[in-house]
Amino acid sequence: MLEMIVVLTVVLSPAWLTMGGSVLWAARTARLGRTVRARLLWGAALAIIGLGVMALCAWSTREDVHYDDFGSSMVLLAGIIGGAVLLLGLGPFLPWLAGTLGRRAVRLPLPLRLAIRDVAGHRARSAAWMAVTMCATAVGVAVTVMAVARAAQDRAEYEPRARPGTLLVEHFSPERAPAVRAAIQRQSPGVPVVQRDDPEGYVELGVPGLSPLDIDIVTEPYIGGPDLLRYLTGSPATPYRPDTAVVVTTRDVAYPELEIGFGPPEDSTTRTIPAVTARPADSRIEGVFIPGGVVRDLGLAVEPQFLIVDPAFHRTSVPEQERLGERLDGTATVYVERGFQPSTGWRAAVAIAALVAVGGAVAATGRRIGATRPQRVLLRTSAARARLFVACRAGFGAACGGLPGAVAGGIGGWLLAWPMTASSDWEPVPRPPFDIPWPAIAACVAALPILAAVIAAAIWAGRVSRPAAPAAPSRHPSPAA
Repeated sequence: MLEMIVVLTVVLSPAWLTMGGSVLWAARTARLGRTVRARLLWGAALAIIGLGVMALCAWSTREDVHYDDFGSSMVLLAGIIGGAVLLLGLGPFLPWLAGTLGRRAVRLPLPLRLAIRDVAGHRARSAAWMAVTMCATAVGVAVTVMAVARAAQDRAEYEPRARPGTLLVEHFSPERAPAVRAAIQRQSPGVPVVQRDDPEGYVELGVPGLSPLDIDIVTEPYIGGPDLLRYLTGSPATPYRPDTAVVVTTRDVAYPELEIGFGPPEDSTTRTIPAVTARPADSRIEGVFIPGGVVRDLGLAVEPQFLIVDPAFHRTSVPEQERLGERLDGTATVYVERGFQPSTGWRAAVAIAALVAVGGAVAATGRRIGATRPQRVLLRTSAARARLFVACRAGFGAACGGLPGAVAGGIGGWLLAWPMTASSDWEPVPRPPFDIPWPAIAACVAALPILAAVIAAAIWAGRVSRPAAPAAPSRHPSPAA
């Protein structure tokens, strides 16, 4: 985990530096005290360039074809740097946005109007932190969009290894097979354990008169006994004959015979055996079942490859899987087919980005109040209204940084989703529609100013106090007088 963080930090260092430039540029623009049109024009030009780079990366990876791993990674990196350039270009617009809104906050309630004018009047201190909020919000939104798109693509590409709920135990030596079977039976007493064998040698399947590729089911046959056939078909009524293969498929095609090629690939021998067709218990699990006796009659030795617990007899729970894994630690690998499980590691990055965004919004207004006469009047009026002023000030700073960041992150994340989902397979699965949770993202972004306001009011409540009233003049002269 630590090594991955270091690698990502080094690889993405150009993007981090560029986003840091956005913070510095926003601060320098705000210190000028007035809007500089040249800086806004330069910022707009950089934002357009960043958008263009990301659009070009999306366009170059739009087709559902094979992409080279290194090439697609470089395209994604270029797109990320383009997104950082977009944020760099938006930096000078933050003090301009705060100033524009400050000039138009005329008819708002007094605490909110004073808060907006305070942020607009102190842009030199607020702009840099608003840029931090903008960059963090953009990163969080973009990561969310790309992660959801990647999860949709992974779900479309997912191929289950077994029927749902199946327990698979593998990667054990043939000598350890009895001990592994005994451990499974101690874990689940009375539950039958199905064995799938693996031939020690070359085996190829085919249909007489057709090429082996016309049986596009599995690359490896299922070799075993009648319990394995029952597991594949889910029906004990499926006929089992020790000299007959069974093509387990959903296709309405009859295979009366199968050719089994065995021996070295350069000098293999072919034998034809009868075959029948059966329906699978799960449409995603197809294959060719060959009785173990047929393979042994060909002169090939077989050894246990998998030990299986049929979900029709017992569905292994997560605690059971963990206990069995501890028992077989170092001896075998325990796997339970639970369908596609999306990755959740990206949520930690989004949470960190959200904390940075809120922290930037609170830090942007982290100063005492009472610098101006209206603020001093507000202090004398009510401490509650003064705390409301602090909350409004933090919420406004969060909105000025969060909304542009959310827009930039949403657009950038959608464009980067294309290189993010580029496939390196020679027969790639077509991309599904990107089911991006825009309502959830909008709700989180809308909650950012509220959260910043609540935290700012809670933190600075102790510092917001009404000034002490002047002492009343004494009616009695002092002894010194």
